[in-house]
Amino acid sequence: MKALSRRTKTYYYILIPILVLFFLFNTWPLLNGIFYSFTNYKGYGTYDMVGGRNYVDLFQDSRVGNSYLFTFKYAICGTILVNVIALLLALGLNSKIKGKDALRGIYFVPNILGGLVVGYIFSFFFTYILPAFGQAIGADWLASSWLASTDWAWVAVLIVGVWQAVAMNTIIYISGLQTVPSEVYEASVLDGTSRSREFWKVTLPLIFPFVGINLVLSTKNMLMVFDQIMSLTSGGPAQSTESISFLIYNNGMSGGQFGFQSANAVLFFVIIVLFSVFQLRTMNSKEEQL
Repeated sequence: MKALSRRTKTYYYILIPILVLFFLFNTWPLLNGIFYSFTNYKGYGTYDMVGGRNYVDLFQDSRVGNSYLFTFKYAICGTILVNVIALLLALGLNSKIKGKDALRGIYFVPNILGGLVVGYIFSFFFTYILPAFGQAIGADWLASSWLASTDWAWVAVLIVGVWQAVAMNTIIYISGLQTVPSEVYEASVLDGTSRSREFWKVTLPLIFPFVGINLVLSTKNMLMVFDQIMSLTSGGPAQSTESISFLIYNNGMSGGQFGFQSANAVLFFVIIVLFSVFQLRTMNSKEEQL
């Protein structure tokens, strides 16, 4: 047997601890969750195997159904807003304007702040500052806290989620814009192409791979919304902002539904994977057509 070289041994010394940690903190919990999804485990005490009953009950539970409806509504609106705003910001920050380096640092601040910290700050804003402002200007729709309204609470959560998510997507769009050769723009100027036509016919097709990456990442992050729900509404009022992730955590950890919510988590994981694969294939086919 051929002896391993020093370089190969070094690679193994680096790789093996990482694989062990990945298995212990990622793969093993996943496998445990799949196992518990076939039990009636409450999170404590003994449990029995129940087969696929938890998965059948998921489709009959109205609370689970409402959480999926809210989560997908939030994810669709959030993905659209995040990508539109991020692309506009990237176009501005990539242009020849004064102080753009400072602006790049400022706009990224929301991303480095903790989700719970940001949520608690905005909770104070929506509960006290915004209603006071609404009363001062005589706007009834602003005079009460949005977080206490079943119609407006999800909008408040969406605003905070989008505000935090835009920064990372903007960086990816800026990276994409910087890969576009300046000669392409020079040629479009010589052809007398307008700015709007230049964007749709030149810029967007060339950065389309980055659009695909951002759509997949932002959709996944929006579907997994948790911090904003926890700090702003705790799923209320009347469970109108209860996301799937929050429901899994809340009822699984403290509601005595560990096995049932494990099944919910497995189903949610499969949905996210399938949705991501569908997005990637769709974006790749669109990219080939451009």
